[in-house]
Amino acid sequence: MAEEVKETDSKESKNSTSALLKILLGVVFLVLGIWAIVAWRYDLIVLIKGCVGPFLLLAALITFAIAKE
Repeated sequence: MAEEVKETDSKESKNSTSALLKILLGVVFLVLGIWAIVAWRYDLIVLIKGCVGPFLLLAALITFAIAKE
């Protein structure tokens, strides 16, 4: 009985440590993502502007494919 309690406590400890590590990693990625957007905002705007044309072409092709049916 005591061994079962120890195994359960050990599993809960591993799960909480794993969850804490995942949350910490998520926060680190969030901070890095925000920093990257702020640091490279002008490059990001250029990238978005550059993607508008190909996006519209793809939307047109999809529209034609739907209309063909």
